[in-house]
Formats: sequence, C-alpha cells, structure tokens
Amino acid sequence: MVELTGQKVLVLGLGMTGLSAARFCTERGARVVVADERPDVDARALPPGIEVRSGQAFPDPGDFDLVIPSPGIPHERYASKAKRAWGDIELAYRFLRIPVVAVTGTNGKSTTVRLIEAMLQAAELRARAAGNVGDPALDLVGQPLDVAILEVSSFQLEAVEAFRPKIGLLLNLSPDHLDRHGSVERYLAMKARLFARQEESDHAVLNQRDVRVRELAAGLRATVHAFDGEEPVERGASCDGTCFIWSDGDKHLRVPLPGGQPLREPLRSNALAAWLTACLLGADPVRALGALGGFRALPHRLERVALRDDVEWIDDSKATNPGAAVRALEGMARPTIWIAGGRDKGLPFEELADARLGRVKRVLLVGEAAASMARALGTRATCEQTGTLEAAVARAAELARPGDAILLAPACASFDQFASFEERGERFAQLVADLDTEGSP
Repeated sequence: MVELTGQKVLVLGLGMTGLSAARFCTERGARVVVADERPDVDARALPPGIEVRSGQAFPDPGDFDLVIPSPGIPHERYASKAKRAWGDIELAYRFLRIPVVAVTGTNGKSTTVRLIEAMLQAAELRARAAGNVGDPALDLVGQPLDVAILEVSSFQLEAVEAFRPKIGLLLNLSPDHLDRHGSVERYLAMKARLFARQEESDHAVLNQRDVRVRELAAGLRATVHAFDGEEPVERGASCDGTCFIWSDGDKHLRVPLPGGQPLREPLRSNALAAWLTACLLGADPVRALGALGGFRALPHRLERVALRDDVEWIDDSKATNPGAAVRALEGMARPTIWIAGGRDKGLPFEELADARLGRVKRVLLVGEAAASMARALGTRATCEQTGTLEAAVARAAELARPGDAILLAPACASFDQFASFEERGERFAQLVADLDTEGSP
C-alpha cells in the first residue's frame, strides 16, 4: 500500500477512470488536480477540494508526486517528466489485499471476465469484475471480496509497474491499436507486461491455439496452464465437444457441459479459459461450469437478434478488428452471409482472406473500408459493396434462404457511420426488426 496523504496528484482525463482515481486519492488525503484538454468536461460528480483544469494544455507532470493517466492518454505525453506514473490498475493493485485475476488479449476479454465472475460466484466465492469492463478497478478496494477480476487493455498495461496478478490470462493476440502503439511488436510487448512481475507461485493461463501466445510462454516465470478448444493439453483445460476436461499430467477430470450442448467458438475458448481460471482459484469444477447454463453473452458479442423464417441474424458489432471477425466466422455452423466494413483502423485485412470462409455465401461490405476489404478478400469470397448498413441488411434479406445465418462482424471501427460499436449493433437489430414490419400485411 502507498501513502497518499499530502501527496500532489495529477489525474489526466476526466472520464470514468479519471473520476474514480480523483475520488480515490482525495478520500485518502491527496491534493488532486484533474486535467482534461476538452473544454466542456462535466466535473459536477467530483468531490469538493479538487482543482479542475479543462480546455487547456496539461500541467507539467514533473510538478506532481504522482501522475495517474486515463487509458486514452498515450505514455509519451507524461512518462518522461513524471516522478511516478501509475494507471488506475497499478494503483488498485497496491491497495487490494485479495488475489487478482487479470485478463487481456485482443478479443473476448469482457465476455471472459464476466464468465469468470459468474463461475466463481456459482462456487460461492465473492468475486467481482472491473477494470476495462463495468466499474473502474479502484471501486473494488475495500469491498468484501475473495477475488478481484480485472479486464486489462494494452493501454492500461502501459502504466503498470509492480502489478503482479495471481492469475494472468492471455486469450489471443492479433494486430490492433497500431495507431497508438506504432507497431505489432510494441503492441505485443504491452500485452506481455501482464506477466512481467509474476513468479513461479503465480499462474499464467494461455491460449494453446494462438501461435503468438505460445511463443510468449517460453519466457514466463509463472506456472503455465494452457487451454485449447480442439486438442488435448498436458496441463490446463480442453474440450471434447460435450465435456470440459481439466488435465495435469496423468490426472484428468471430465465435466459435462450444461445440457450436454456443444459450444461454438469463440465462446468455447472463452469459457474454457474462464473455467480453468476458476478451478485454479479453488472453485468446485462442476459448480463453476454450471454457471454456463444461465450465462448470457454481452450485447453485440455474437448476439442473436432474430430468427426469421429459419434465418439467424447475429450481431457481433464488437468485432472491430480482423482477428475478432475471423473468430466469429470460424464459429459459424450455418451457411453465412457476412456483413463487414466500416472505418479502417490501419490493420492488415489479409487475416480475413486466410480465414476458413467455406461457409460464407456472400460478403456485403459497407463503409470507408469496403474497397480495401474487397481487394484483400480477392477471389476467396464473393463480395458486394453496398455502402450502408441499411442497404446491406436489405440485400442480406434478399439473399438469405432457410437454414442460413446473417452475421454482422465488421472487422472495422464504427466511426465512419456510427458513434460507437454499440450504436452500430443497435441499428442493425432495429433494421432486422423493421423487416418484420415491412413484410407484414
């Protein structure tokens, strides 16, 4: 634990994270300045005594004892001058007195964090998820909990120092956020910081099927456990279709999935990783896996929005990079009409062309990236550039036949036509609902 009483603290950015950090430090006796370059920030939720500087350049970080950057503030803007720079994840870790599970990866973090929370709670452990999903990490400090589960982004890992999770979980790695990190190598290095302080008594839970993740395993001090949705593992968790299997050398434990129904990717891998993590924390394997029966996926993550005339409409608007779209496509069991496109994040689309596209009947491309995506896909799939999501939904309805699926998995950001991936997904669901209205007498 660090002493904050009397310390001069600079909080950069007044979003949810910055607000939480400012409150936390003020309650512990720090003198806090909050700086946000936006002129119209709403500071009404801040407690009295905090100085707010908005609509101007950031103060000199060197004038403060501690700088707490919001995740959206790049490392280069404060690190060279700050005496100490800790993100809210680092600060929370220094005050938490319970085991910390930290989950990162390019895709699937939020779903996996919620699965771990549900499985631990089903096993009667007091667990709560926070971090890059839901509540800020600092909100967990002082709560009556047995385990803290944190979703951690590459942005947040830029600002950690002593952070040492009891269990570090890496789901997958594919290029993302290159506009922030500059290169794939830098992005991967940020993700690897999750394990930098771990020791042999800690655990690293890694995706055996991801080549970049497997390469990382060799340099870790923590005890490594693998998860694999298709092949057996020597130490970790795997799946044979209707059972999850925990393995440790010659020891094996098979637990049937609730209802005996197979899971499709990427939910299968996310659930395996969550179950393995829960077991490592001492949860009863059967009770933990039972939580899957009542689990509901987060909005806009492979969410079925309609089943009309035996045509399944699926919203995966959260698939904002090629890796996420590939995982969605590879989990499709039906012949698929794929709606993709949006704003290019500077990521290579070649990964899409390398995906298993045998079930894709047609690709309907929208937004600014439509032409470049069509070039990347080449002859691997039949593409149409429809321009807008509205036009793509209408065209998909024309093309679909009973037994088909229509998947929105954009592989791109939403900001060319929508304010967020949530707005894009909600618009997709509304367009699908409107088809029923238009088709009724």
